[in-house]
Amino acid sequence: MKKIINNPEHVVEDMLNGIVAAYPNQLKRIENTTVIARKDAPVPNKVGLISGGGSGHEPAHAGYVGKGMLDAAVAGEVFTSPTPDQVFEAIKAVNSGAGVFMVIKNYTGDVMNFEMAAELAEAEGIPVEKVIVNDDVAVENSSYTIGRRGIAGTVFVHKIAGAKAETGASLAEIKAVADKVVQNVRSMGMAISPCTVPQAGKPSFELKENEMEIGMGIHGEPGIERKTIQKADDIAEELTAKILEDIEINQDDEVAVLINGLGATPEMELYIVNRKVQEILSEKGIKVIETFVGNYMTSLEMAGCSVTLLKLDDELKELLAAESKAPAFRK
Repeated sequence: MKKIINNPEHVVEDMLNGIVAAYPNQLKRIENTTVIARKDAPVPNKVGLISGGGSGHEPAHAGYVGKGMLDAAVAGEVFTSPTPDQVFEAIKAVNSGAGVFMVIKNYTGDVMNFEMAAELAEAEGIPVEKVIVNDDVAVENSSYTIGRRGIAGTVFVHKIAGAKAETGASLAEIKAVADKVVQNVRSMGMAISPCTVPQAGKPSFELKENEMEIGMGIHGEPGIERKTIQKADDIAEELTAKILEDIEINQDDEVAVLINGLGATPEMELYIVNRKVQEILSEKGIKVIETFVGNYMTSLEMAGCSVTLLKLDDELKELLAAESKAPAFRK
């Protein structure tokens, strides 16, 4: 295993301290926790927005902490859900009295631990609401989930719910817009090489030199098919087709596109995939309003990509375009 780390047992601790050291005027670490929060949290009279999950998906989730997006992110160990007490610390850190909204990816541990933390918060009089993101169209159930997995589409939920919270919206209004994003966002990914969890010291799965897996999860969960690697255009066509089979997007509808790298994919290759996705959508008369290409929700050093489409209306379009000061999503 070749990794630029100190001790495999301390990678999350070292990473969190490094994030705060990079953005000391914007971010702070809540003492004795794995929580990264806005420097000014809690923001008076504003609903606090939190998310989080296992580490290894950077820049998710701490990279999305900042004005216009999350108020705090809570980190678990690599590919391991944060504990309820750590999530509770995040809730307390962002609570200004207006309530706290949680964005949860649909993984069994995340859902259970965030919901347990919400119960602790409500017992102390902090109102909490949530949305569970399940944008992955690849598989219905997996080794980590009941129902569809939450993957890169979660970034759009962070952005739009965060922008709504910045307007002074109520907890109910933020939940309504977050639910709308979840209903209108779909993703699908693929991988051509595995990743290695530092504590494990060996790849999480094996792919032959000429193989790829379609529908691979961001923790290395199995997809829907393993086959000979194809050209970028064929990959883009397959991922986009699966998405469009699952959600009704018609001619003249407006969408946002996210071409997401899984950690080891050169931007060159992501842009090649994007070129074909844009061509497919143009041929169908679907209007692309905004496109994002890069590493937004990764899987350590896994090579591969995912495609995300978000169907827009006027409200979602306005909130997506709103200002963000988060380090990984500046607008």
